[in-house]
Amino acid sequence: MIQATLRMNFAPQKFDEAIQILHSIIERTKAEVGCISCSVFHDRGSEGLIIYEEKWRNSDDLQRHLRSDEYKNVLLVMEMATTKPEIRFDTITDSSGVETIEKARTKK
Repeated sequence: MIQATLRMNFAPQKFDEAIQILHSIIERTKAEVGCISCSVFHDRGSEGLIIYEEKWRNSDDLQRHLRSDEYKNVLLVMEMATTKPEIRFDTITDSSGVETIEKARTKK
């Protein structure tokens, strides 16, 4: 799985527009082949910060998305940011759940 994360800061007059555009992208992105999830977050305590996150099944699906017309809208939002966006693509090779907590809590 590949997780794409964008952290972007916006001026107050651009913040609502950026959120609106990103929210309009989410459902169409989720419908793309290979998309596991797509979300947008903003923290009221961090004025102007928006985090946009996508999770993709594999590199081929992500690459296809990055070339898509839909991703052009994400690039346009990135250009609206007040500072250079932080962009990360993390490959996740393993995932676990409650068993990790149980294992750690039962070790002596």
